[in-house]
Amino acid sequence: MKPTLFLLAAGMGSRYGGLKQLDGLGPNGETIMDYSIYDAIQAGFGKIVWVIRKDFEEQFRTQILSKYEDKIPCELCFQALDALPEGFKCPEGRVKPWGTNHAVLMGKDVIKEPFCVINCDDFYGRDAFMQIGKYLSGLADGTRNKYAMVGFRVCNTLSENGSVARGVCAYNEKRHLTDVVERTEIMRIADKGNAICYKDGEEWIPLEENVPVSMNMWGFTPDYFEHSEAYFKEFLSDPKNMENLKAEFFIPLMVNKLITEGTATCEVLDTTSKWFGVTYAADRQATVDRIAQLVADGVYPNKLF
Repeated sequence: MKPTLFLLAAGMGSRYGGLKQLDGLGPNGETIMDYSIYDAIQAGFGKIVWVIRKDFEEQFRTQILSKYEDKIPCELCFQALDALPEGFKCPEGRVKPWGTNHAVLMGKDVIKEPFCVINCDDFYGRDAFMQIGKYLSGLADGTRNKYAMVGFRVCNTLSENGSVARGVCAYNEKRHLTDVVERTEIMRIADKGNAICYKDGEEWIPLEENVPVSMNMWGFTPDYFEHSEAYFKEFLSDPKNMENLKAEFFIPLMVNKLITEGTATCEVLDTTSKWFGVTYAADRQATVDRIAQLVADGVYPNKLF
């Protein structure tokens, strides 16, 4: 069975200042997600699913979905604050979404095969899709609890316009993930010899150039939904998570729990792909230029679809 590509597209880009998932950056107005979908099709994916907010469904169907419906099976699902398990209510005053793993849960009724989760506003590159596509396609029917993530080399994931947040990964001799630690500020620091560093309190701690980091490119089997539903109920049952109106149910939180308790393994796949994206508005022109160069080099056609 061909794997499914599951795109997280429900968020607004607060630092970017707009709905960057729909921003045309390619020579014919292509979005970053257009390139991800093109690469995924080349890598053997057989279906595309998006999770979006209901309030921009019409714009999304017109501007995005219409390009693909005659080329590959497509589905939409929706993330909402009140999409909670029976017995739970959204706290009054909460406006922030419940996080990336809550968004993933929204796909449980439409995804029944191995799937890859990505962000819509990150440019992952062809090699990354080839690596995760090969892994998911190679799983035997009925495989459970064998996951993967694409571990990008941190040196290939930086922005020239400010710090970035990355999940710094550790793995064992089998390349099975042992830990993901979210570092919210990573950048090159001039007075540290231009080394890549993360901020810990007031101190900048150096990182090796090729340390794998998570760019939210995960490969799961459908049993992941069962685990997520169960743990989300635990998450919501914790009073501090209901009282904190910004508490989020993240993918790394779920994965860390499963690998720590021995329920699942998560293989760290290496890639030579260089990430880029529009974390900041100032990143936009550099992204346009890099896509134009890839088109000029023949990596992508001038018009994708």
